[in-house]
Amino acid sequence: MDDRRSDYRRARHRAAQVLLLGTGALASCSPKRAEVTTPQPAPTDVILTGTDALGDWTTDAPGVKRKITVADLPPPNEDESVVNRSTKTDRPAGVFPKVPSGFTVNELATGLDEPRVVQVAPNGDIFVVESGADRVQVFRDADGDGKPEIRSTFVEDLKHPFGLAFYPTGTDAPTHVYIANTDSVVRFPYKPGDTKASGPAEPLVTNIPSGKETVGGGGHWTRDIEFSKDNQRMFVSVGSKSNVDDDEDEVRRACILAFTPDGKNETLYASGIRNPVGLAIEPSTGVLWTSVNERDELGDNLVPDYVTRVQEGGFYGWPWYYLGPNQDPRHEGKHPELKDKVIVPDVLIQSHSASLDLTFYTGQQFPAEYRGHIFAAQHGSWNRSRRTGYKVVRIPVENGKAAGYYEDFMTGFVAKNGDVWGRPVGVAVAKDGALLVTDDQSNTVWRVTYGE
Repeated sequence: MDDRRSDYRRARHRAAQVLLLGTGALASCSPKRAEVTTPQPAPTDVILTGTDALGDWTTDAPGVKRKITVADLPPPNEDESVVNRSTKTDRPAGVFPKVPSGFTVNELATGLDEPRVVQVAPNGDIFVVESGADRVQVFRDADGDGKPEIRSTFVEDLKHPFGLAFYPTGTDAPTHVYIANTDSVVRFPYKPGDTKASGPAEPLVTNIPSGKETVGGGGHWTRDIEFSKDNQRMFVSVGSKSNVDDDEDEVRRACILAFTPDGKNETLYASGIRNPVGLAIEPSTGVLWTSVNERDELGDNLVPDYVTRVQEGGFYGWPWYYLGPNQDPRHEGKHPELKDKVIVPDVLIQSHSASLDLTFYTGQQFPAEYRGHIFAAQHGSWNRSRRTGYKVVRIPVENGKAAGYYEDFMTGFVAKNGDVWGRPVGVAVAKDGALLVTDDQSNTVWRVTYGE
């Protein structure tokens, strides 16, 4: 990219942010004015399509279904882009997230420090990555009453950790816990029942492009980790450093890398994925899926985030194209040879929702129609005049393929005035079939049960 052109665009956007935040003159872009409204949930007996599917938080409610297609989307418009960051507020007394009829939400744990990924060990212990504290805690709820009897720090002094996985998968006796820091993958010895690491970290991959305030870092910092069903490959997600740059700082970023479990034999598994925050393996097929934050600053309804199967060797467009052969105007005329190679994702999510972690429901507690489906956490928007995200959605999957629409499952994190008290991040299935959801704003782990 021409440096002067890029600098000009950044300067123009910063100036727009200052104008917007400093004056609040445009009512449609003012966070407080734009969000004060009475929520009007959409109907739950139909699948919303077209412009109705694009919606915002005021139309969210458990059971609301949306199907977004490329044909529904407007042309790119940089001038429409706004800054509308959520105003944080405390969770109102006695308020819980909303879930469908028959389900119940309770607090599994509170008072955490930026809880992000949550994973469940084969023996039922719940491992929660606290990115803000650079540690992993273990919770044990042996009697299944939703109140852990044990809370222990498994390991600390990590480096902006996010992803966590047990290895090998598919066994009741994994030998290691793998953790993805922002710039590395390390592992610890593990045997079932351990609540503290029994040995030091073993570095496996030490040169992952970093994020946060690490040396040479910046941009998207989360790194998820997942193992193939046959335990022969280790997948690591690496988000871009920028919104839409294509310079040397983006080498080995905006992609999913694959290694052998010892951290060697690196290959580029898939590319052009701006920020593949969450990774998961579909249990029946063994196919890798990811949950992705797409680019910003092209308007309220571009570009949709997405959840999709990942094709090995696949190219998903970033930064030059999006959702198939649609060229990003900021890279006009670049790489025409890639235009017809861009894969269209399986499920498009409302733009700027910030889709984070995902999991397949493998439990037996929820009704049969939920089994095998995806739960995906939507952290919430900043680049949209009317908020999107701040919820957990269910994505129906049949025979290893997504039906193409998604359904609101857990909502209610936004107050009537548009202020936000909760932001979902991690999702996992507990041993008893409950759904666990981390919330890094109220610093809570929620436990969703059925029929209790």
